[in-house]
Amino acid sequence: MTTPNIVWTRIDERLLHGQIRITWGKHTEANLILVANDDAAEGPNAAFMQAGMKASAGGEYAVRFFTIKKTIDVIHNASDKQRIFILCNNPTDVARLVEGGVPITHCNIGNMHYHDGKKQISKTVSVDDNDIRAFEIMTQKGVCCTVQNTPDQTALDIFDLVKSAA
Repeated sequence: MTTPNIVWTRIDERLLHGQIRITWGKHTEANLILVANDDAAEGPNAAFMQAGMKASAGGEYAVRFFTIKKTIDVIHNASDKQRIFILCNNPTDVARLVEGGVPITHCNIGNMHYHDGKKQISKTVSVDDNDIRAFEIMTQKGVCCTVQNTPDQTALDIFDLVKSAA
């Protein structure tokens, strides 16, 4: 069992889109984007979702679509040459990965849109109690969780934003 070379983990409700390829992919020097999402991997619209995301990757990256469970089960089989960018669309899935033994040390929070029951804590991030609980689980496991929409912005601790929005 090897330690996978995870170069970045990001929460973005939109999953894989142009901004990921152009800004974060280049910034992290990833060569593989792993979309860890049950719906994108096996949901009823998976083929449609995957086609759009593969097009967004522009052929610059290998792209994989795994369920959360499959990610946990196979991530340690990754090649040393793979510079893995994990992409999830919610904090609960990242917390599940961390609890399942995926060695994530930092979680970048990008876009979590406002929905009923959520509280906006920054321009691009809204959270509810389940989201906060997931961030607490990650933090307890040693994962630094910061909000940063693009690499040129300052990373802000998720809990500082939650406190200031209270």
